[in-house]
Amino acid sequence: MLPIFMKNHMRAQVIKLVIVAVLVLNIVNGVESRRRHKGRNVESSLEYSAISCRAHSAVLTEFGGVGDGTTSNTKAFRDAITNLTQYSSNGGSQLFVPAGKWLTGSFSLISHFTLFLHKDAVLLASQDINEWPVLKPLPSYGRGRDAAGGRFTSLIFGTNLTDVVVTGENGTIDGQGSFWWQQFHKGKLKYTRPYLIELMFSENIQISNLTLLNSPSWNVHPVYSSNILIQGITIIAPISSPNTDGINPDSCTNTRIEDCYIVSGDDCVAVKSGWDEYGIAFGMPTKQLVIRRLTCISPYSAVIALGSEMSGGIQDVRAEDLVAIHTESGVRIKTAVGRGGFVKDIYVRRMTMHTMKWAFWMTGNYKAHADNHYDPNAIPEIKGINYRDMVADNVSMAARLEGISGDPFTGICISNVTLGMAAKAKKQPWTCTDVAGITSGVTPTPCGLLPDRGEKKMACDFPSDDLPIDLVEIKRCSYKMNYYV
Repeated sequence: MLPIFMKNHMRAQVIKLVIVAVLVLNIVNGVESRRRHKGRNVESSLEYSAISCRAHSAVLTEFGGVGDGTTSNTKAFRDAITNLTQYSSNGGSQLFVPAGKWLTGSFSLISHFTLFLHKDAVLLASQDINEWPVLKPLPSYGRGRDAAGGRFTSLIFGTNLTDVVVTGENGTIDGQGSFWWQQFHKGKLKYTRPYLIELMFSENIQISNLTLLNSPSWNVHPVYSSNILIQGITIIAPISSPNTDGINPDSCTNTRIEDCYIVSGDDCVAVKSGWDEYGIAFGMPTKQLVIRRLTCISPYSAVIALGSEMSGGIQDVRAEDLVAIHTESGVRIKTAVGRGGFVKDIYVRRMTMHTMKWAFWMTGNYKAHADNHYDPNAIPEIKGINYRDMVADNVSMAARLEGISGDPFTGICISNVTLGMAAKAKKQPWTCTDVAGITSGVTPTPCGLLPDRGEKKMACDFPSDDLPIDLVEIKRCSYKMNYYV
């Protein structure tokens, strides 16, 4: 009979051998699984610019991802990101999506994280409604946009995050929106359609170098967030598609949008901050917004829209070097009695427009309300609107400027603007009611409410200082990738 200490020693040795065997078996099975399902091994280098580089990297195929365009990868994305959570406080992590067509429903990001799409990677949004969880309405809206209830979670979603990058080598995210557009037109939606990318209550965000196609509704929606960099985004949707806004900063501070090309069924950039009494109560404005080098095609909407959901306020918007082609209006301010809030300190310069219905449009009678409980005494304040250094051709009407009776839009300044009118342009190029301001060097001659300074030429204001988002540090990130495809 063996002594007890020898029995314990042998038992411990057996346990160690079992653990080692299990580990080896798992490794072998993992390797064999990758060989069996992924095919050949790929070694490559990856370099890109970002606000943060990561200490750890993984590939979607390591978590069961299959890029055949028909297999659902929702679980693979969720499993991969859950696994990478362990590195959030240890250098951060990157999830690499290789070439392929990756069908997926909604998934959520984490802090200190980068999602990177290969140039030949296509994320295909699932048309299985069960892969889209439902969220409560945004608190500053009080209800969904398409229906009174909640809203489907965006394809790429995140909340209460910091340091998030969604980027690629111009990889593609295809929302396969026709399914959703049909449901919307038929009135069959119980909840609001999902967006492609939405990050809320977050900070230090980069969304860059991607192509976004056929979104079910809005494309990029940062909301209740700050320090946001959006660069090099191509957005394309049919010009008849409903509500496919390009980029909608919503109750955000310190945002920079630049070098983007957008073809849309709605506004290319729509600046928002909440809807009627809900936005007033939430009270979070959009401010310190920079928009640069934007090209927009949107025959039924605007290059830049301010509102109509602006009840939390919009202030200090700086837009420059814009190109509009076959677009309804260059800059549009949309508001109404009951909105409350403000739109002020708006600066736009160096804009070129080709084939426009209006160059400038302001309306104080945009009547879409969240419900019937809005405050009729909540009057929006619109002031300090500056447009300068613009040219246009084939314009049907120079401007339609309609303030609110008893509460005019004030401080409007337009300078050095030449609008070439279309052959069948309106006989009266300007219509103005309840507005006040000045102009200088504007053709055709503006309305009487915006008198020309005559020989005393002047330039409307445009700030010369940098905003904090202009000073954000960009790093060069390099990775050695080794994965199966």
